[in-house]
Order: sequence, then structure tokens, then C-alpha cells
Amino acid sequence: MSMKHTVSRALLALAVSAGCGGALAATPALPPDLPGYAADKPLPVPDIQKKTLGNGLEVWVVPRDGIPRVDYVLAVRDAGLAADAAATPGFASLLAGLLTEGTQRRDSRAIAEAAQGLGGSIAAAASNDGINVAADALASHAAPMLSLLAEVVRTPAFPDSEVRLAQANAAQGLKVAEAQPGFRASRALLAAIYGDHPYARTQLAEATIPALTPEALKAEHARRFHPDHALLVIAGRIAPAQAFALAEQAFGDWRAGGAESQDPPPAPREATPQRAIIQRDGSVQSTFRIGRPAIAASDADYLPLQLASTVLGSGISSRLNQNLREDKGYTYGAGATLQAARVGGGIVAQADVRNEVTGAALREFFREFSRLGSEPVPAAELDSTKRYVAGGYLISNQMQGSVAASLARNWLVGLPAEFLGQYVPRVRAVSAEQVQAAAGRYYDSAQLSVIVVGDGKAVSAQLKPFGEFESRER
Repeated sequence: MSMKHTVSRALLALAVSAGCGGALAATPALPPDLPGYAADKPLPVPDIQKKTLGNGLEVWVVPRDGIPRVDYVLAVRDAGLAADAAATPGFASLLAGLLTEGTQRRDSRAIAEAAQGLGGSIAAAASNDGINVAADALASHAAPMLSLLAEVVRTPAFPDSEVRLAQANAAQGLKVAEAQPGFRASRALLAAIYGDHPYARTQLAEATIPALTPEALKAEHARRFHPDHALLVIAGRIAPAQAFALAEQAFGDWRAGGAESQDPPPAPREATPQRAIIQRDGSVQSTFRIGRPAIAASDADYLPLQLASTVLGSGISSRLNQNLREDKGYTYGAGATLQAARVGGGIVAQADVRNEVTGAALREFFREFSRLGSEPVPAAELDSTKRYVAGGYLISNQMQGSVAASLARNWLVGLPAEFLGQYVPRVRAVSAEQVQAAAGRYYDSAQLSVIVVGDGKAVSAQLKPFGEFESRER
């Protein structure tokens, strides 16, 4: 192969790994004398050793050769945003952020210094279905880092000063978010998709901030953090026997401190489509959010619908971007995603467009939805989409910390440990007929809610062909 061709292939690979690969049907053809792509390499996932402690905590160990490091992820189901009270949405995110800001033994600075001294870090974050606490350290410090992780998880103190700081930061962040049309559009679409289901309440609200007291945080920690609702993943240069012994030492005597939270009910699979325009005086552009209820991550349609959404709106070469950005010049970018969680999910398409093309842009969205559900994706486009999805997955799971995070995330949404290694071959096995069928079921324009944030006085007339749009302030 010539140097010129080698460079061309390298640049293409860089574009794909950077997230610009999407469905590549619209890109110029490669020179005909280039060799074909090699077969996908399987994800090198070793046997996962599993054990359940006496208190119900599941422990999975993933031994890996390589750098002398150990990664931990503790996932707690029913501790996340879906466990928040209706009056205090977003509470779980603030709770997770405060776990590492003080324990019964150490303040936030001491925790950070201890983690750094062990050659690693520790942090926590909330999702719809749970809270993940992740830590890493040099393999020689595996025991003290797991002890620190257990301290953060089991004995957070929620100091007054840190809580006040979190309240102040949250108030400022919310003020900034409320000024963004995308935040307002997403909030309205979540309500349209999920109704009164907990998945609709994942954004922080103003009422949550004063409710964030040390007493409330301690009570919610006791309710949400139960060992029999938790999984500990240990990955890295460590023998399973040693990992299980360390887990027993750090968590074996962990007992729940309060009544346990429960799984949320199944999310809706259908919803009455809504049309709404949220007034934003003087706006020179319209912000779209289009969507409907879809499926849980464990649903049989998960991978076909994920591929359909990728063809439609993932990457610069996806259909929506090629149409609305490259061809029409309506927007800097348009996208579509499948958001699948433990008990349900939704599909969301989005863009920001100039006022004068608001109606024309919505027409193109609907045209692309219809095309995807009525015509099979051409073989070359589907193959490049599969390669993009599979390649991104393989790249993202090269590091052992990412493997641990993927296993924990899959467990939270109801997928088995084996799914980690099954993902790529299952993606490759999806047919064009399955993609078309999934798109026809879930991207039916008649079933989609449309939320527009913009200046109703400037764009309402353009929206009339798409139904009656309710005017809202929020």
C-alpha cells in the first residue's frame, strides 16, 4: 500500500474514532484499490469471577494484565434520579456529588489527598437508575483504596459547609441552565414522554435546593444505599481471591440503615403526542426537541433501534446532519438518540435552526423519520454504521476502568455481565429489515411529540401544517 493510501486510511480512522463517522453513505467513495477493512476484533473480556457476600452485595472481579492499577466501581440500584421525590427532582445528583465531600473520619481535602496519595482518584455520579462511585489506585495500594471507597459509600457526613456550598453552586448552575433553550425544551419533552413517571424528573428544580439539608441527605442515603441493591466491580492486576478478600474486609459488615427504596414502575410505552411552543421573546432561532416513549435497555428492539437512531442522527455524516446542515444549511448540527434505561426509555431528536426555516426544518425531520421506517437502509450505509457503532464501543472499552464502568452501567439497566462481550457480534447480526421495522415502530411522526422553544410570534405560522401548537411560558 502506498504512503498516500496509508495516510488516507489513517485520517478516516481518526474521523471515525472522533465520532464523525456516522452513516457514511453520503461521503465521497474511497479509491478502489484500497484493501478492505479487517474483521472486527473481539473484545478481550476474560472470565468474570462472581461472588455474593452475606449481606447481598454482588462482587465481580475482572483480572487484567497490563499497567499495575486496580479500578473499582460500586453501583447502587434504586439510588438514582428515579428515586427522587416528585417535589425534589435532581436530588440524587447533589447527593452523589456530596459523598466525597466529607465522611465521619475525613473532610473533603483529606479524602482527595488520600486518593492522590494512593496514586488514584475517587468520584461519584447519579443516573436515572442508580449512583456509581468509582475509584482507582496503584495495584500496590488496592487495599487502602477499597477501604477509602467503603468509607465514602458507607459513612458520608454531609458537613454543613459543604452542603451550603453545593446549594450555592446548584443555584448558580440552575440559573445558567434555565437561560438555555435546550434545557427548557428537554424538560418539556421529558414530561411529554414520561408523564408523571420518575424518569420525567431528572433535571434539577429550584425547589430541590433548599431541601438539600444534611438531615435530608443522611435520611436519603440510609434509604437508598443498601448492600443487597449494590454491585462492586473490581478490574485490574489483582487475583480474584485477593479481590474477594478485600471486598469482604471493606464491605462484609455493611448493613442497611433504613427502609429500602424500590424499583420504579415500568415507564410508559405510548403517550399522546404533544405539540407545544415555549415562548422565548426575541429569539432568532428555534430549538427543537422531538420524541416519544421507547424501550428499556433489555428490550429485544434495543440494538435495532440504536442502529436506526445512529443512521438517523449520530455523527456529522448521519442523515439528519447531511440533510439539515450540509445540504440545507438550516443548522450547525442535528441529532437523534435512543435513551434506554432499566424500566423504559425514549427517543429524542434535536436541532437549533434559524427562525425563517423553522417549518422547513421540521418538515425535513419528518421526511427523514418516514424514509427510515419505509425503506431498508442500503447495505453500504448499514455496514458503515455498524462499523462506527462497534468501533466506538471497542475503543471506549480498551481501558480497564471503562470495562468496570460498562459492567456496572449494564447491570444498573438490567443487562447481564455477558452483554459486554456480546455487544459487537450482536450489532453485526442486526439486519436491515430489523432496523427498518424498529424505525417504523418508534419514529412514526404521528406518534412523536414536538417541543419548540422560540419566538412564537415569529414562527407560529410555519408550524400550523404540523398540528395545533399549545403556547407555553415553561
